[in-house]
Amino acid sequence: MGFHEEYEAYVSRHAQLRKGERLRRLAEGHGHAEKLFLQQVWWPAVGHFDYLHPEYEVVDFKDGSRFLDFAYVRNGERVAIEIDGFGPHFRDASRQQFADQLIRQNHLVLDGWHVIRFAYDDVKDKPRRCQQIVQQFIGRWYGADRPFKIEGLSLYEQELMRLAARNPQPITPADAAARLGVSDRYARTLLHSLAQRAILIPAAGRLRIRAYRLHPNARQSGTPL
Repeated sequence: MGFHEEYEAYVSRHAQLRKGERLRRLAEGHGHAEKLFLQQVWWPAVGHFDYLHPEYEVVDFKDGSRFLDFAYVRNGERVAIEIDGFGPHFRDASRQQFADQLIRQNHLVLDGWHVIRFAYDDVKDKPRRCQQIVQQFIGRWYGADRPFKIEGLSLYEQELMRLAARNPQPITPADAAARLGVSDRYARTLLHSLAQRAILIPAAGRLRIRAYRLHPNARQSGTPL
């Protein structure tokens, strides 16, 4: 299924598991910004919604409760994901409200949460940058996705191998150039070198390869970092 079908099934599944205030918050709190994040950032970066909970309830530091935009809970690690819009509510927040938000985030961290925040404008206008953050935190904090090392590769080649391992979509020379901060031409040279070593394989294009993906056997020849 594509995004829209998976998204409808995802929201419906969580709605069926909730009642009362938790169901109301899902219906009212999960809106345009949250759906846009899933469509433009999470789905292209991850390809599924496993372990991702919308409008997730946590105990508040004032002995009440609050709801996170999303919580990614897996293998004992918990990531709070918030989408922040620079709208009238944010601009007009009082000093007390601003301080309260910081204290709330501090308490999440002290309770063992990782906290990742995205600006709505970045989700809308710079989704690729947000996708990279998602891929990086999954790669860093979840054991099954930890990067691995193959001896004899340069630092640039190691980084491209990690990018291919974390990214469910084929990586292009433009992706590689943006990740490393190098020219497209040099990125193509690095990708070609990895393909010659059977670490990457072509995923698009024949005469001129437009994208690469990780070779299925590449992990077997590497060691986890």
